[in-house]
Amino acid sequence: MLLNTCGTIIEDDGENIIFRNEITSADPNEIISRDHDVEITFSCTYPKQNNLTLGFRHKNPYAFTERGFGAFSFEFEFFESQLFRTKVDASTYPVEVNLKQMMFMQIEATSSIPNTELFVESCRATPYDNPNSRISYTIIEHGCATDSTVQIYPSPKSQFRFGMEAFEFIGAHDEVYITCSVILCQTGIPNTRCSKGCIRSNSGQNRVKREAASETSSHSISQGPLHLVKTSDSQAPGLSMSLGMNIVFIVSSLLVCGVAIYLSRRSKAKYQLLPTSEEN
Repeated sequence: MLLNTCGTIIEDDGENIIFRNEITSADPNEIISRDHDVEITFSCTYPKQNNLTLGFRHKNPYAFTERGFGAFSFEFEFFESQLFRTKVDASTYPVEVNLKQMMFMQIEATSSIPNTELFVESCRATPYDNPNSRISYTIIEHGCATDSTVQIYPSPKSQFRFGMEAFEFIGAHDEVYITCSVILCQTGIPNTRCSKGCIRSNSGQNRVKREAASETSSHSISQGPLHLVKTSDSQAPGLSMSLGMNIVFIVSSLLVCGVAIYLSRRSKAKYQLLPTSEEN
């Protein structure tokens, strides 16, 4: 039952919120009883303050099983360069990046059946480890890149390699998680989602009903976080000092110029004698 129903009493002892109630075998429609009714008092206590520890876990692999495809899995990795030879070490997560730094990512599918291909239908970024976050940024949609910095690199059919420039969400968000929706298809089968590739939203094409034997369901996989490195403030005092000295220099120059102009005008002033009574 819910905590605010069935006659639950709510108490607050300063450190905890306590919900109390009672289970009884008495007939609520009767006024008296001559039987020994069962009465069980219980309570749930929630501390008002608690300590939480946040940790980052490298998310891999994502394993699934579907009819017609058996067991298959996806791995989502960050790489150190566009050569895709060296993965970012899982022990170093969160991955630190600078704004506009190219990030290199690879999604790889492993299947127990041969002749399969991977298709990445969509990718989106969120500031939290929640793909349904109300704050999100679309990177790939309907198989088409929507971010102008996305670059897709050649790869085998079981892999998808792409890169893009690092960015940050406006506001107090230092981290970025990337979630992609992926599909596995049998190679060479027409009308699968993999064979259609990028579908523009205004193209008028609609996805047909999925054939269980030719493609899997769409699965969501994510990786992160990416941690945006803030610009060092070590140069700030020097910049402030330089700016202050420049301001002092400018003000001093203006004062010197002002005094010079004043003296110049004063030296050119003509004095005339006032008429006296004897001249009248």
